[in-house]
Amino acid sequence: MKKISFVMIAILLVTGIMAQEEKTFTVNGTINGFSKPVARILYFYRKGDKNITDSVEVKDGTYQFSGTVAEPLMLTLRVRYPLGADGKPVKVFSQGDYAPVFIGPGTIKVSSADSLSNITVSGSAANDEYKKLTALLKPVNEQMRAESAIYSKAAKEKNESARKASEEKLDSLDKVTRELNGQYVKNNSRSPIAHYALVNYAGWEIDPVAVEPLLNQLSPEQKQYPSIKMLTANLEIAKKTAVGAMAMDFTQNDTVGKPVSLSSLRGKYLLVDFWASWCGPCRRENPNVVKAYQAYRDKGFHIISVSLDQPGAKDKWIKAIHDDNLTWTHVSDLQYWNNEVAKQYGIQAIPQNLLLDPKGKIIAKNLTGDQLEKKLSEILKP
Repeated sequence: MKKISFVMIAILLVTGIMAQEEKTFTVNGTINGFSKPVARILYFYRKGDKNITDSVEVKDGTYQFSGTVAEPLMLTLRVRYPLGADGKPVKVFSQGDYAPVFIGPGTIKVSSADSLSNITVSGSAANDEYKKLTALLKPVNEQMRAESAIYSKAAKEKNESARKASEEKLDSLDKVTRELNGQYVKNNSRSPIAHYALVNYAGWEIDPVAVEPLLNQLSPEQKQYPSIKMLTANLEIAKKTAVGAMAMDFTQNDTVGKPVSLSSLRGKYLLVDFWASWCGPCRRENPNVVKAYQAYRDKGFHIISVSLDQPGAKDKWIKAIHDDNLTWTHVSDLQYWNNEVAKQYGIQAIPQNLLLDPKGKIIAKNLTGDQLEKKLSEILKP
């Protein structure tokens, strides 16, 4: 909850990621016993850098659709009811109107009784394994759903202390979820969904020491999956941005179009801060960064903020800088998640930051709250 993330599958850093051989899948579905008629079944999934969304008509309680995939992946089914009396589609409110299905090459049979989520799937070994993973995650997922409701209520009521407390609980539960995914991979490295669990375990902040051994356990076939090739590429970036590594140099324009290089700012302890004006968690974190900057800017500390603001949003970027009193160096190419520096540093969620020593070595990462000020108090003693 403290980060806004984006799965950077669209950043094709590995030659040939999209050249993997794709195989055909077919879903044969049946529905019966629903309380109201079903007009269509919508389905959607992500393949490479594309979101695939389509629908199929339900005839006599049956439907069928096909596609191609390069690896087993998650597909979501959704009910679409006939138009209401007002001529508009009936909105879907019930959790029973959705169903995830893990698909792979071949023919998959899906049957639903009473509701779409009351589903039976056959012909998909990946879905069989997904059910096992779901059972493993069920207790923590239930806790996360309950806590998410608390978080939403606190946010709606603008109860900042309750929102922050709930956010911390959600972050803690997210860590548990990631660890359970890692445990699954460790114990089931040849599972048809091991690649899926490993990507979930790796998360947006990849720990090479923890992730690489699990990646090495995957089968040769899974190592060729697009998602694992992407993870492998991001793993290499994570090694280059680990604590102890020298920060990679970059150059990007500031708010008046003047190029600024990272290396030109050496000689001080430097925070490289990734954020955006549209990012709520970033804006909530900014007061902590401002406080640290004001306390240590005259003692050898500086900041360069890299914004992931969107094309055409320069005014919003600059307004946020002024509104939040961010009186340090700012750069951006206004390319959203395709920001070249963000891609170079493997940024998949914001806010994120790296603290560099005067020579440009990374000495800490993702310091939030009062962590940044505490760290600076250790290295920049009065």
